[in-house]
Amino acid sequence: MAPVMLELQKNNIEYNFIFLAEHKETMASMIKMFGLKKPDIVLGNLDKDITNIVTMGFWSFKVLLSALYNKKKIFKNDKKGIVLVHGDAPPAFLGALIGNLSGIKVGHVESGLRSFNLFNPFPEEINRLLTFKLTDYYFCPDHLALNNLRRYNGKKINTRGNTLIDSLRLALKNKNKIKVKIPKESYAIVTTHRFENIFKKRQFESIIEIVEDISKKIKLLFILHPPTKKKLMEFGFMDRLIKNENIELRPRYNYFEFIKLIDKSEFLISDGGSNQEECFYLGKPCLILRNETERKEGLGKNAVLSKFNKKIIEDFVKDYKDYKKQGISEKISPSKIIVNEIKRFK
Repeated sequence: MAPVMLELQKNNIEYNFIFLAEHKETMASMIKMFGLKKPDIVLGNLDKDITNIVTMGFWSFKVLLSALYNKKKIFKNDKKGIVLVHGDAPPAFLGALIGNLSGIKVGHVESGLRSFNLFNPFPEEINRLLTFKLTDYYFCPDHLALNNLRRYNGKKINTRGNTLIDSLRLALKNKNKIKVKIPKESYAIVTTHRFENIFKKRQFESIIEIVEDISKKIKLLFILHPPTKKKLMEFGFMDRLIKNENIELRPRYNYFEFIKLIDKSEFLISDGGSNQEECFYLGKPCLILRNETERKEGLGKNAVLSKFNKKIIEDFVKDYKDYKKQGISEKISPSKIIVNEIKRFK
């Protein structure tokens, strides 16, 4: 959403920044990095990042209760505006629900993506379906996403890409100013944080085993997301990674730093949909640690869906250079398309 907010600022369009405090530390970094204004309203402030299901449930209840009690203040008693929500995380559904209950139009950014499997990814696929039901304006990244929304009422807009590409361009533009430690030898990056991958011990251990096998062939930088770090320690896997001389544990980086790391890497191993897209735009080889993905970007080109199949993984690592592609150079700006569409609401 950062490039959409920047585009609003460039056009001198006033907007109300409502922050559902799921990831406070990340948001503080984003605001500073992109030059955004501070949130006008903060809902669900728990003074910590959410790293487990119980906290998520408590936080969601707190957000809804606070929003319904203060809805006039939150939306400045504006019935003619539009609430923009993004993606498939809980704040998308909660934001859409709050806007809907307050009688305000809802616009869903990155709309229409589907895996068509309710429990994979979980709970993201369910969040999307619930958000679709509450949406009036669907901002879809491509014609496939548009097609997935045929049975839903509302206006569908093809943004011809994800707003992520605008963020990525900005990160690449500034990469020479960004200081981050780059290994001297060739390396790949590992990042995993999805619920279905890290919350069950056996599944998480199978991922650790995959990472250990790949580390025999190339140095790995393992990124520690807060919930990932917590589960590594809880399941007793942290020592295994620490003792592996070809695995280097790295803290979670801000967006610009992380993109620079990806740009200098040989390939990325990830369960993140946004990472899959970033690699597609960069032409970077990407191994997807999932059974299903709602995104089509790069599949069969620079990206391989592992399905946790040993042979698929081994073949990718062996031939990853074959998956290096030319990055996307098209200058379309999804953020500009979105802002042009919502100008009528100012």
